[in-house]
Amino acid sequence: MTPNGGPGPTLRNTLMANTIRKLVTYTGRVQGVGFRATTRSISRGFAVAGYVKNLPDGRVELAAEGEPAVVAGFLASVREVLGRYITDEQTDVRGPQGETGFAIRR
Repeated sequence: MTPNGGPGPTLRNTLMANTIRKLVTYTGRVQGVGFRATTRSISRGFAVAGYVKNLPDGRVELAAEGEPAVVAGFLASVREVLGRYITDEQTDVRGPQGETGFAIRR
């Protein structure tokens, strides 16, 4: 409870306040090369949630949610491992959605 009698911050709200979500779109030879499976494998080493999926136009979309430094480290690892396939990437910062786990979406 807050001093005025209202509900205090919940654990979920506190965790969400320390969370960032980045939506990254990769262009290049990013489909048919194991990009999604490799990204999911990389995610296991980081406390991130989100997804990776192929887009109909040949690009790959990745959403990563977690603490800012962890998300940055995860995306840097994706670039390090898969950078030879990436010719461009566009990143948009969004509000967290409270996702859990990291999945390949179709």
